[in-house]
Amino acid sequence: MPKRISYLRNDALPTVKPGYPGNKLFGKEFANGEELFEPSFANVLKWQLSTNPQKEEKKRDTWAPDVVDCSAAFASTEDVLVWLGHSCFLLRVAGVSLLFDPVLFSSLGLRARHPLPCPPEAIRSIDYLLLSHGHRDHLDEKSIKLLAAQNPQLRVLSSLRMAPLLRGMAPGLPVQEAGWWQRYDLGPAAPLEIIYLPAAHWHRRGLTDMNRVLWGSFLIRAADKLIYFAGDTAYADHFEAIEQRFGSIDIALMPIGAYKPAYMMAKSHVNPHEAAKAVNVLRAGHVVPMHYGTFALADEPASEPLRQLTEVAAGGMLRGELHVPAVGEVLRWREWE
Repeated sequence: MPKRISYLRNDALPTVKPGYPGNKLFGKEFANGEELFEPSFANVLKWQLSTNPQKEEKKRDTWAPDVVDCSAAFASTEDVLVWLGHSCFLLRVAGVSLLFDPVLFSSLGLRARHPLPCPPEAIRSIDYLLLSHGHRDHLDEKSIKLLAAQNPQLRVLSSLRMAPLLRGMAPGLPVQEAGWWQRYDLGPAAPLEIIYLPAAHWHRRGLTDMNRVLWGSFLIRAADKLIYFAGDTAYADHFEAIEQRFGSIDIALMPIGAYKPAYMMAKSHVNPHEAAKAVNVLRAGHVVPMHYGTFALADEPASEPLRQLTEVAAGGMLRGELHVPAVGEVLRWREWE
């Protein structure tokens, strides 16, 4: 029996794309645009039973990003961008502190290859926690509990149907849910805008919640700058749609890792060449890579994603300027032309 088709959005928030009906649902499952995507168990089994052709190379590759202490960045009011590892960033815009997809601790199946660049207790004065989706390498329960406890002013900006998941972690944490192409309500005096945008991905944390929580990306607009956080995504036509709607992006935070084997990963993550294509489509002036170097999530060796992206940039095939910070390095993005 075909699943019932419906559309969902947060009717309390404005939709910035004219005529967009909301996110498409097949029964209770969110879709990637018009198409339902459910990762194949057969592919997972094939991956687990296959031998990685780069197994020995991956074992020998002990590369990890450099780490510098960034504790002072959380006590500052300066507009900065700090990569905390994997897909977690501190971004301060117009004096407002945003924290993206924090995973501050290692856990079963997610062992960090480098230390956090500050004590977790230093992560304070965060105004907004931006959660792109519910996968465990982006949404960690222990991290959420700690951040909620030491940031009493914290508010969460996330996706449709995320609030019930977070209530089980930090019951009093305020959560604002948005569908794709919706602008969050930050209040009339807010010096910035934050818009939830598409990504090509999926959701699952347990046995019965396939695609029950939406996934996506974020656009931050402050003064004359557009900053894009791509979340987790495969390459798809949403990059072109975003550029058509907003024009060129000033800074793109783009994932580059967890792409092998392609039959398993190609509909979930971009590889470095696809990441470069995406930022070129977005006409990004500056590019900061993420989703590499912290966790071993796929078959490629640890150093390969950044090496390939660097080669693309060196060959003149990357439109924007590539910035490769150490974990914890403070980037003063306001100074970028």
